[in-house]
Amino acid sequence: MNSQNLLRGLFLVAISLFFGLQALRYPIGGFGRAGPGMFPLLVSSLLLLLGAVTVVRALVAERIPLHFNARNIALVLASLCGFALISEHLNMIAGIVFMVFCSSLAGTSYSTARSAKISVGLILIAIAFQKLLGLQLPLW
Repeated sequence: MNSQNLLRGLFLVAISLFFGLQALRYPIGGFGRAGPGMFPLLVSSLLLLLGAVTVVRALVAERIPLHFNARNIALVLASLCGFALISEHLNMIAGIVFMVFCSSLAGTSYSTARSAKISVGLILIAIAFQKLLGLQLPLW
């Protein structure tokens, strides 16, 4: 059972069921007038479908052994915590840059140019969310 794809699919199914069942506590409404539970229910349904497909493919395809790399897990967690702290105390743009550069250290190949491009893309998305959707993001 220690197949990486099988565990990935089962994890997706578990997450989708958790959030899908939580969404049922809210009024769903209809497509013409959606309630607060509609969006999380739709997203969790798509995630459930993706997880089921992953499980089926894992049962048919060649098994990939599962292994954990504690260094990579620590780097990703540190990048998320650093993003939250830097966004809280400095600004979100600096937090985004830190998160991208720190989490990219967990990859197999490190590229400063690629990390810079990803940072610029995420910053532009955050600016669009702030300006076009009116979200209160501490970008500056």
